Amino acid sequence: MGDPMRIRAAESSGIVDVKILMKHDMESGQRKDASGKLIPAWFISTVSVKAQGKEVFSADFGSAISKDPFLNFKYKGVKGDKLVVSWVDTKGDKRSDEATVS
Repeated sequence: MGDPMRIRAAESSGIVDVKILMKHDMESGQRKDASGKLIPAWFISTVSVKAQGKEVFSADFGSAISKDPFLNFKYKGVKGDKLVVSWVDTKGDKRSDEATVS
């Protein structure tokens, strides 16, 4: 499991602006270690964001996503919405964090 995500969500005029910073090393499978062996691919493969239990964002990532990915998206919502952000990586590790819309 990775480090906690940094989640910021603010509502303005019925639109919630969500910013998420995920901590993950995100290996593409194309780099080599000091001995010349390929480092196996290891990256976040799926991301899901739910507000009040309803999915408002989902994505499938590939190996080209950078280390510590940052997401920014908007949805129609209100202050006080409970957000649950979850991801799964290619090794089966999972992370889920929560935030409240301000």
